[in-house]
Amino acid sequence: MEPIYIYTLIPIVIILIVGIRIVRPTHKGLIERLGKYRKLAEPGFHWIIPLVDRLYLVNITEQMVDAEPQEIITNDNLNATVDAQVYFRVKSDEESVKGSTYDVNNYQYQIVNLARTTLRNIIGTLTLKSANSERGKINLELHETLHKETKDWGIEIIRTELKQIDPPSDVQETMNKVVKAENEKIAAIDSATAAETVADGIKRAKIKEAEGYKRAKILHAEGDAEAIKLVNNAADKYFVGNAQMLRKLEAMETALQSNTKIVVPNGADLVNVMGEMAGVLPLHKKPLNATFAANHG
Repeated sequence: MEPIYIYTLIPIVIILIVGIRIVRPTHKGLIERLGKYRKLAEPGFHWIIPLVDRLYLVNITEQMVDAEPQEIITNDNLNATVDAQVYFRVKSDEESVKGSTYDVNNYQYQIVNLARTTLRNIIGTLTLKSANSERGKINLELHETLHKETKDWGIEIIRTELKQIDPPSDVQETMNKVVKAENEKIAAIDSATAAETVADGIKRAKIKEAEGYKRAKILHAEGDAEAIKLVNNAADKYFVGNAQMLRKLEAMETALQSNTKIVVPNGADLVNVMGEMAGVLPLHKKPLNATFAANHG
């Protein structure tokens, strides 16, 4: 009897072992029974009936696919090599996991081809120059198109990135020459502007120096004029009177040296009398109290 139990137990153990499934946290599982969807398998331990049940794992982490380089004719009839990357993930809810498996055949392959087609449609309407300068706009349009087309697959498009938009080699060489010439032009303009700024600064410095010299001259001349004015005022105030006094004294000296007889009124200033004689100042008439004669010599 013991061999019979052993022969019966061994197949049961094998069936139990073979039916063990482990789902990692990065995945969700779809369990089918006899080809029909049965339930969603969350991360953890699961057991299925061998040959009856089947577990399909679906990655729910962020993934990236390369749209692969392709040549696209731009609106200005140039062949540009374009490549892009698409970042996406399968949403973790049951309907999204089912949609990524049952509603689309190989969603990664589908996303790649959809991205390539969308890029041809977008860049074909742009010139090469505008395509290079409007990468953000291209990324946005690509993202919107992929999001719209894949939302029924349970896919979330996270972002899209253009890797390259390369023109033909001869066009690239010409563009490099144009950029170099433009840079040299800008450098020449900057150099000329700097030289002009220096010259303008020197000019302003010279003007300020001349204005300062002119102002100094004006102030010096004004000072000289003021000094002359002060001298003239002093001369008018002091010199005229002193000159008259000197003239009086000279007249009196001459009269005394020649023993001239002078009649001096009583109370009159001798200097005034001599001034009268010299014709400098008029004689102030005063009443005569006495008249006398002086006889010299």
